[in-house]
Amino acid sequence: MKRVRSLSCTVGLLLSAFVYPAIAETTFTSDVPILNEEAASAGIDHSYTGGWEFFVGGGVASFDCNGDRLPDLVIAGGASPAGFYVNESATGGALAFKPLDTGLDAEDLTGVLGAYPVDIDNDRHMDLVLLKLGRNLVLKGGPDCTFEKANRSFEIDGGRAWSTSMSAIWERNSRFPTIAIGNYVDRSAPGTPFGTCEPNQLLRSRPGEAPDYSEPLTLEPGYCALSMLFTDWNRSGQPDLRITNDRQYYREGQEQLWQMSEGRPPRLYSASQGWQRLTIWGMGIAETDFDADGLPEYALTSMGDTKLQKLDEEAGEDRPTYRDIAFEKGVTAQRPYTGGDHKPSTGWHSQFADINNDTLTDLFIAKGNVQSMPDFASFDPDNLLLGGFDDSFHEKGLEAGIALDTRGRGAVVEDFNMDGMLDLLVVNREHPASLFRNLGAKTDWGHRPLGNWVKIELDNGKINPNAVGALISVRTGTRTQTRRIQVGGGHASGRAGFVHVGVGVSERATIRVQWPDGEWSHPYRVFANQHVRIIRGEANARYWYPAAQ
Repeated sequence: MKRVRSLSCTVGLLLSAFVYPAIAETTFTSDVPILNEEAASAGIDHSYTGGWEFFVGGGVASFDCNGDRLPDLVIAGGASPAGFYVNESATGGALAFKPLDTGLDAEDLTGVLGAYPVDIDNDRHMDLVLLKLGRNLVLKGGPDCTFEKANRSFEIDGGRAWSTSMSAIWERNSRFPTIAIGNYVDRSAPGTPFGTCEPNQLLRSRPGEAPDYSEPLTLEPGYCALSMLFTDWNRSGQPDLRITNDRQYYREGQEQLWQMSEGRPPRLYSASQGWQRLTIWGMGIAETDFDADGLPEYALTSMGDTKLQKLDEEAGEDRPTYRDIAFEKGVTAQRPYTGGDHKPSTGWHSQFADINNDTLTDLFIAKGNVQSMPDFASFDPDNLLLGGFDDSFHEKGLEAGIALDTRGRGAVVEDFNMDGMLDLLVVNREHPASLFRNLGAKTDWGHRPLGNWVKIELDNGKINPNAVGALISVRTGTRTQTRRIQVGGGHASGRAGFVHVGVGVSERATIRVQWPDGEWSHPYRVFANQHVRIIRGEANARYWYPAAQ
């Protein structure tokens, strides 16, 4: 608690002088999804617990572990063991999950802060990286949701750090992914926690037929990385590593962008290259591309206002110079939107998605006090910022039903019952996780479905089979939307599986894929409201149909 009081005083003094003028609310013309909380009835009873080491973290991984294509769950537990849940939801029906006994030791599953799925060995069974307080654990996935420890077979040491973030990408000509691990405070250093941020790590596999990460690189300086993401920020085809850092514990630190070059150690972008110093209490990164121009925008959560960064057109595409458009877009989300507490908010997980299927990008932000910081909002509900046709965002969390009195951390926006409407799971600190089923739009007689949609699964072949790094372009009428397949970002939370795109009233869509090596596919014409599989090299897309209810 002493550390918490110190943090609250520092932040309170900085933010108490800020006054945010209200943004004029224009008419919101799209549907507001009704999200019904049903964790208990769905069989999920899991909390993220522990002392100050677990004030951060609290992630969730969503991925298919048994081959039925339904997203299963792994939820971090902090001081409690992580929870594994198999999805048994009926198509379009109530959500249902069954706890899974992995057979792993409770010690291995205790101390978990985050979880990210990635198929490290290309065997088409999703593996899992568990970020821990101590030695990180890599689990090799097998049939029927089986897992075995793979640190030794993959030559991954795991370290002894306090790991809080992760991202992965297949670099050019690489058989196995490059993995970045972000670390927090070095608890053993003199003077800890202030000024003692641990360096981060970059794991590149050595050449060979099996993953071998026995020669990790150190990314110094480290500034207490709470989220990281490999991102092609300038459409060069070469993803770089973006890191958001917690300013509470670093000295002379800032946000970071590491330049990745094939076969060479990464280098930090400098001020002379256009990188501008930014210091925030960085908690989470989310990427989108509002106008599908190939130059992504980034939401950065923090204590106080959320940042929304756009590449500065005047600086040139080859210079990573950004301007903040959060205020003009209405996504600062700097204080609670309901409940009467006007103190600053605390943002954690962020994720872009089209939650109401109207073709516009929406933004979810998990919120919650760090612990009991008096200078920050105690009732700090999660945000559901729906994109409007007025080119701004509109807060609809209260109307949607997600304004609960919890302390959110990690989260995942996902279609758990395969009905084309995105659901939501939020991991809460010292409180059971929240699971929201998307019922659709409210009517006088109940609920009706939202707009049309397509969901897309890619098959890239033997190496990088899930096409991490690929760009999906979906065109309906005159509108084009893009989605990038990524591993990383958010707050200690990752997902893998079908990529969801809302298409509004359109009954067909045209899909093109830029594969991870840069090659573009031919156009695929598909019907709306379908699960689509695109296998590289095949002339036609395939449809996949979930089991009937």
